[in-house]
Amino acid sequence: MGLKGTMVGVLLICAWFFEGFAEDVKVTVGGVTSIAETDDNFICATIDWWPADKCDYNQCPWGLAGIFNLDLQNIILVNAIKAFDNLRIRMGGSLQDQILYQIGYAIHDCPQIKKVEGGLFGFSEGCLTMQKWDEVNKLINQTGALFTFGLNALIGKNKPELPPKGDNITWTGDWDSQNARDLIEYTLSKGYKIDSYELGNELCGSGVSARLDAKQYAKDLVKLRQTVKDVYQKARPMPKIMGPAGFYDKEWFDTFLEAAGPHAVDGLTHHTYNLGPGVDPTLINKVQDPYFLSQIAQTYKDISDSIRLFGPWASAWIGEAGGAYNSGGKDVSHTFANGFWYLDQLGMSATFNHKVFCRQSLIGGNYGLLDTTSFIPNPDYYGALLWHRLMGKRVLATSQNDSPYLRVYSHCAKQKPGISMLIINMSNSTWFQVQVQNDMNLHPTASESNGGQEREEYHLTPQNGDIQSDKLLLNGNLLSLTEASDIPEMKPKLVDPSSAIVVAPDSFVFATLRDFKAPTCMLSL
Repeated sequence: MGLKGTMVGVLLICAWFFEGFAEDVKVTVGGVTSIAETDDNFICATIDWWPADKCDYNQCPWGLAGIFNLDLQNIILVNAIKAFDNLRIRMGGSLQDQILYQIGYAIHDCPQIKKVEGGLFGFSEGCLTMQKWDEVNKLINQTGALFTFGLNALIGKNKPELPPKGDNITWTGDWDSQNARDLIEYTLSKGYKIDSYELGNELCGSGVSARLDAKQYAKDLVKLRQTVKDVYQKARPMPKIMGPAGFYDKEWFDTFLEAAGPHAVDGLTHHTYNLGPGVDPTLINKVQDPYFLSQIAQTYKDISDSIRLFGPWASAWIGEAGGAYNSGGKDVSHTFANGFWYLDQLGMSATFNHKVFCRQSLIGGNYGLLDTTSFIPNPDYYGALLWHRLMGKRVLATSQNDSPYLRVYSHCAKQKPGISMLIINMSNSTWFQVQVQNDMNLHPTASESNGGQEREEYHLTPQNGDIQSDKLLLNGNLLSLTEASDIPEMKPKLVDPSSAIVVAPDSFVFATLRDFKAPTCMLSL
């Protein structure tokens, strides 16, 4: 049988044993109408500008993963992006408002980023060469990714007095769009496909290292939209315009939307780091605390309300979310445990009509989907990939009242009949037997009628039961790259549809129910 077969057998025996002691849970799914809708490509990951000497808490976890140093032709990186078919990639971050583009007459020097006293985030201006830009776009074209690029929003503006008086970090004056225009013209001339341009990074609200007034930012963003229109003219597709790429502040966001006017911004992007600092010793507890994780729901709702009231033409995007800020937590953010936060946030934000969720980061820091040095996928990579492949864009109302430590999210299945579910068990001791029923029982499920197509289940658990492991098991089998450095095949376990979904402690389960009768899902096929 071998060690691998023995381990699988032991896991199955454990499942059968604990099934008799598991807590029964009834989950109700509404399939008549949807409650929200995501983009077809909801999953997104970021690539950042940080240099190798970006350090936090006496560690420097970025290595060579920043844009200027990243090996863009690494075979694992290429294959990891290709596995999604159309992974969204957002290129930007804290240093983007200090990046010049070596194109056109406006830029004469092309400096490298370096540490300087008094610089934003402690770094100097840097410069993107067209050689590097060509390399980035080669990767995008090679992998079929959808590309969002963050532009420098501070060019031409007046810095506040130095040293700042109190909290005065507001930059003033109009945005100089010439350098951005030169880059956009070059990009179009080369035939590069840009899904969207985003203006600035974390300049809204109270700002982080710098900020802009909401009305001034609105004026600048309208200038960006006009610039893109002027350059593209009849060329299609025309890139979308995104912003403000920062932390939600109701008054600032509402003022911006009202000042910018109809159809100025396509995607209202906001950032979340709701776990706090990466150095927090309670981080491992926070990621499994459903009450703590639920606090961010109010922000998701407020963003949706701002759009409804002041910008119904725009859609909500989470443009950057790393869980813990300052590069993440070194013992949590790259491990299985981080999935309690990440997968839950995917499910939760989707219910509030968010179209896209950009994970910080694809690679780099402690929170990369890929390991910073080896490029080997971390556990959250596989969770993101399963979401992308299984969860369709229509979001379904889902409820259960048995345990707060069991989170369940349901969507129409992607490009196939039925529904797909994500089940997260945050309990480290309780097994759950989940029975799924259609709301009002208008359309009995296969589990109730004892027939139909087999249910497809993907059980994700940490190696050796250690939630701080960066090794992931799928249905009891270790996920690892093939000899050709390809992403491994991820096959479901086929289960009798009349049986309950058995969910182990500290585990995630994706399940597709092909016979679930959901009228709203028929509309998306």
